[in-house]
Amino acid sequence: MRVVSWEETLTEQEKRRAREQLEQLLERQARMGHADVVTYYPPEAIAQRDLFALAGTHVDGTQWAVGDCDHRFPLQSISKVFTYALALEDNGRETTLTRVGVEPSGDPFNALEFDQVNRRPHNPMVNAGALVAADILGGSDVDEKIGRLLERMRIYAGNPDLDVDDELLDAMLADADRNLGISYYMRSLGMLVNEVDEILRVYLAACSVHVSTAELSEMGATLANGGVNPRTGERAMPRTYVRDVIGVMFTCGMYDAAGQWANDVGIPAKSGVSGGIMAAIPNQVGLSVFSPGLDMHGNSVRGINVFRELSDRFGLHIFADPEETQLGRLGGRVWPEPAPEPEPGALDPEPREDLGPDAASEHADRGPAPAALESSRA
Repeated sequence: MRVVSWEETLTEQEKRRAREQLEQLLERQARMGHADVVTYYPPEAIAQRDLFALAGTHVDGTQWAVGDCDHRFPLQSISKVFTYALALEDNGRETTLTRVGVEPSGDPFNALEFDQVNRRPHNPMVNAGALVAADILGGSDVDEKIGRLLERMRIYAGNPDLDVDDELLDAMLADADRNLGISYYMRSLGMLVNEVDEILRVYLAACSVHVSTAELSEMGATLANGGVNPRTGERAMPRTYVRDVIGVMFTCGMYDAAGQWANDVGIPAKSGVSGGIMAAIPNQVGLSVFSPGLDMHGNSVRGINVFRELSDRFGLHIFADPEETQLGRLGGRVWPEPAPEPEPGALDPEPREDLGPDAASEHADRGPAPAALESSRA
């Protein structure tokens, strides 16, 4: 567990400094062009290409929102985090794990690929795994399942008015051929139990819920705060399963770029093709970005750049030295550069001192060293 680098509550100076830093970060990234954008989803989102928002919610309830934070957009795949969280609560860790794994797949989010050994989807952050999570939610019918999921999302976001966008839901259901194919194939293999059209409706209803960037950061902060919304004090999920959710976000949350993200950025996060990214740094902060231009993996281009800077220059990589954390810090290095890589061989052990022929013979007479014995057993 990373040592918490901020105090439990921020001073007024730290709050102002953090806001200034986020405003400067947004301004820098807003100047970047659209050269790396591969696509927009849906294609008409290109009309929103200049929308850009960044928000953060600290575990003490302090919230910062800069840019177009009032614009609302659908959660899309970010909703998988909350579907999985409720599935864990309803079924427990072990039972859930028998139905959906936690391994990165390395495949696109909509791939027709499974864990062939355990006969389950690789993880709940790809479409196949999210469909299984929707299948095992508690509820007597589709409406009850959607209602329970929506009720929890409202607690995460601190907004009792969150709702399913029925128009978007109908449009996604009409264009769901690939998800239908995945679902029927899984049902033929016994991975899904309930009716496919019902499962798909639950899954896509969650995807169609609209949030603002500020609300999305609050959803991330609720996870960072052990499952309790830091602004309302209301619990959204049992603390027992928070580590499972954040863990799978870290290793599987960024589509088929998840491994590189975990290594380079090192912030537990989940993206969606609407252009949002939500992150949760345990015991510290929830962060969110919205910018609709997507890269080849379906992740927001500007969002990726923002989080790279938060990791590299603000020290928010979860495995960084706590002293590197600069967000909200007063004085010291405001823009720390990453430490240079050591020269090849720089960390190799020093060569052993030449003991001479007599000492070498004496050492040989004692037999192999413990390490050598261990190696011989391998």
